[in-house]
Amino acid sequence: MSLPQIYIALDYHNRIQADAMVSQLDPTKVGLKIGKELFTTEGPDWVTEQVEKGFSIFLDLKFHDIPNTVAKAVAAAARLNVDVVNVHASGGLKMMQAARQALEAFERPPLLIAVTVLTSMDASDLADIGITVPVEEQVLRLAKLTQQAGLDGVVCSAQEAPLLKRELDDEFKLMTPGIRPASAQKDDQKRTLTPLQAKQAGVDFMVIGRPVTQADNPHQAVLEILAELQQG
Repeated sequence: MSLPQIYIALDYHNRIQADAMVSQLDPTKVGLKIGKELFTTEGPDWVTEQVEKGFSIFLDLKFHDIPNTVAKAVAAAARLNVDVVNVHASGGLKMMQAARQALEAFERPPLLIAVTVLTSMDASDLADIGITVPVEEQVLRLAKLTQQAGLDGVVCSAQEAPLLKRELDDEFKLMTPGIRPASAQKDDQKRTLTPLQAKQAGVDFMVIGRPVTQADNPHQAVLEILAELQQG
């Protein structure tokens, strides 16, 4: 499965805003990340419309529930012909195994990846919920559990990518949000790298939002990021 390196985060309230952005993007250059807000507002039909336009879709709904419920949700996502779907690794081994098994019946299943530690969280945030180990240690623990469950990869910070590539199989995919060109603000993401730094760290797929969606020319912004990645 050949997927784009970059997925554009469509963090919009409704399809009017999202359609305006999608119309400025090239499906041969980037994929689309559709999260909870837009999916809840517009539903699966809008997702299908983007697939029909030729876009690769990362359906970022971070399923986390009892194993049977997550398995059914992942299968429903696969029927939309999206390319990437995710769950929370903290849901545990049995939940992730159920999700993986739910995709076995599909001829072309999406990549199934798991969220380790949200990139908005740092050590103090983990301590608030009773996790006292360093962020990287918790990320590695959850990534190993994800691999044990048979999933394709994890969502992680680019700063953890070298550790994960070193400790896990090279085929284990890394999807990284919070990528910011050097000129962009970090906003609410605390653990970020530039696109080139992320590639050099071993990241396979990158989620990029505001540096593209708030650019005067989103298509040109994409081309500039792709040109930067070619330097690595």
